[in-house]
Amino acid sequence: MRRSICLAACLAILASCERSPEPSEAPATAAFSYTATADLSGYYLPLSEARIGPWSLDHVFVGQPAEFDAWRSGQRGSTFAPVMLQFDDVTSPMVRTEIGEGHSVVERVLPTAYSVSDGRIRFEGRSARLGTVTFDGRLDAGALATARRNLGDEGAVVTGALTVDDLPPRTVRLRWWMGD
Repeated sequence: MRRSICLAACLAILASCERSPEPSEAPATAAFSYTATADLSGYYLPLSEARIGPWSLDHVFVGQPAEFDAWRSGQRGSTFAPVMLQFDDVTSPMVRTEIGEGHSVVERVLPTAYSVSDGRIRFEGRSARLGTVTFDGRLDAGALATARRNLGDEGAVVTGALTVDDLPPRTVRLRWWMGD
């Protein structure tokens, strides 16, 4: 009898405890981390072509801290994120755009997860055309500071591994450009 009472009490206590979330139930913001203290915003452009089939990496975009805050709080659109990668289909025709000429077919990959700090940019996203896209880049703070002082520079500020779908990772070196 005593054992039954103890067992019933333990079950009641366990039932009243708040269940910890399963990994799939974790809040969406857990996948998004921004801890940079320096201004990393801008476009990071490949120093040499990073091509995967017909797709070529055009740039990695990193936004302002307020854009990261908005994203983490759930303010998300379908075409913009505080970290995103854009690819051009180099087999598509060239067209005139507001900033010059560009390929008519582009693919912007938004994040499913990212981690941005003063020394690293990590990104994972999914695209219908490209599959899973990951980027893990080491940021050179000194080279970035020089590029920012010069309003752009031809030297590498990020060196990283770009993976598209199941293809082997490609090493890419990126320079910084502040944009228009």
